[in-house]
Amino acid sequence: MTHVALFDYGAGNLHSLKKGLEAGGARVTITTDWDEALDRDALVLPGVGSFGAAVQGLGKAGPRVRRALEGGLPCLGICLGMQLLFPVSEEAGGEGVGLIPGRVRRVRARTVPQIGWNDVDVTADPILEGVGGELTAYYANSFVCEVDEALEDEVVVARSTYEDDTFAAAVRMGRTWGLQFHPEKSSRPGLRILANFIEEVTR
Repeated sequence: MTHVALFDYGAGNLHSLKKGLEAGGARVTITTDWDEALDRDALVLPGVGSFGAAVQGLGKAGPRVRRALEGGLPCLGICLGMQLLFPVSEEAGGEGVGLIPGRVRRVRARTVPQIGWNDVDVTADPILEGVGGELTAYYANSFVCEVDEALEDEVVVARSTYEDDTFAAAVRMGRTWGLQFHPEKSSRPGLRILANFIEEVTR
């Protein structure tokens, strides 16, 4: 059975995400220890809290996490966890993992945060298999990820539009995926995405 480390950087309720990953066929360990997290079959960075708090939880492990992901450790970053894959954020100081070139910026909208359901335009990527050309997913965010323009078409695998702002809903680099929405709160399609990730880990 695939053993997934769900990293806890001290914010948010991890219960529903743990259940979603288990429903997808994984054994899940919640941990605050990077030695343990990077020793499992896959790493999941959850999506509740602030960039500043997540960077504190990352501590000095950023370069080590990046090397593990570049070396092929499968990873899924959700909402804040996706943002942590980038080097910097407008939300707070400190450095993220820096795997994906770009930055995290505030949503360009009148009503912030974006909370609720939104359409997602998806491309052909294994983690999005079986959800159709368009899905509706649950968001709760004030910030979004902006991939460097030179890599945008290669890295961004799904997009959403909130008010007049179109942004990356999902990204992929190697065996690392990021989702700006919350699959664990996105009904059956979201659980399918989590199951797809577990399937990708086993390949």
